[in-house]
Amino acid sequence: MLYVDIPTPPEIRSLISLRADACVSIYLSTTAQTQHVKASRIAFGNLVGAALKQLEEAGLDKRRSALLAAELAGLEDDDAFWRLQANSLAVLATPDTVRTFRLATAVTDRVEVSDRFHLKPLLRAVAFPQTAFVLALSENATRLVEVFADLAPSPVRVPDLPRSAADAVGRASVNNLTQGTRIANAQGQTLLLRQYARQVDAALRAVMSGRETPLILAASEPLGPIFRAINTYPALVEEGISASPDHMSDGELAEAARPVLDGLYARQIDAAKALFQTRSGQRRATTDINVAARAATQGAIELLLIDIDQVLPGSMDDVDGKVSLASTASAGSYDVIDEIAGRAILTGGRVLSVRRADLPEEALLAAILRYPQSE
Repeated sequence: MLYVDIPTPPEIRSLISLRADACVSIYLSTTAQTQHVKASRIAFGNLVGAALKQLEEAGLDKRRSALLAAELAGLEDDDAFWRLQANSLAVLATPDTVRTFRLATAVTDRVEVSDRFHLKPLLRAVAFPQTAFVLALSENATRLVEVFADLAPSPVRVPDLPRSAADAVGRASVNNLTQGTRIANAQGQTLLLRQYARQVDAALRAVMSGRETPLILAASEPLGPIFRAINTYPALVEEGISASPDHMSDGELAEAARPVLDGLYARQIDAAKALFQTRSGQRRATTDINVAARAATQGAIELLLIDIDQVLPGSMDDVDGKVSLASTASAGSYDVIDEIAGRAILTGGRVLSVRRADLPEEALLAAILRYPQSE
């Protein structure tokens, strides 16, 4: 099983705003296969050592450094923690707190030390979680399955989920049109299926409320369109699995869902790039770091695409967003691109952390603005 705990939007905003004398951001590849997790623990220890060395060179108070080292050593020695992992791990630590997030997305092993957290890899995990729910819905049965990028799917228990359409409406069959008089026709059958769909939707709210995980519908006509018409979950994917799921195993549902999920992410990036091109002609788009930094500080960024891998060390003025680049990364600097993303999020902007090839002109970032900015 893949153990994933992706931060919520309020948690992301809290992490963006946090400032401390030492903020250590560690990202490393892990595995859900417990027998192979030793290598991840060794890599974690090496990254911790590199972070503590940077803080020593920066002159962090020894008592504060000792507190941080103790917290991270305790995490490294926690066997129970390392038994339950996903594809990658984010560890965000100060001398006073340690936060961990197990992610389904892949990351590049890295450590960043500053007075604020480095969050780009975490932002990618939020935007492209690599997990989805599949609702397998037919007149004969319904089930919810969680699917992952590289691991076996997992059934999800949903209290009060109807076992079938007949179970939901209290009839022997929704196809027996001789039962009753008011609904003894094809229109009546549609009415019964809508009742079934509404009960399924209501049951899903108990486990889906507050989530943004994509939901992929596996259903054939007429039930598929009926459910889409009454669905209240905002993240239902427009593309679905059109085949009847009655004879599909959980594994077969996962196989059918993965290209749907890939297509969803590709469409999000394509739509962002198309919007960038449109806004470029209106002076409402830029790949210039300085312009984007000023816009982020002024709350002018509507949508921001950033390179997940590139780190641009430096600092930004809190008032006007002026960028000062550093020759090398150190505990006295931070990733300017990460800071631009954080300011955009705190002022209501949306951020997509992507690969360089997905950025317009393969720039370090691409900002779509709420109103024109001067270069």
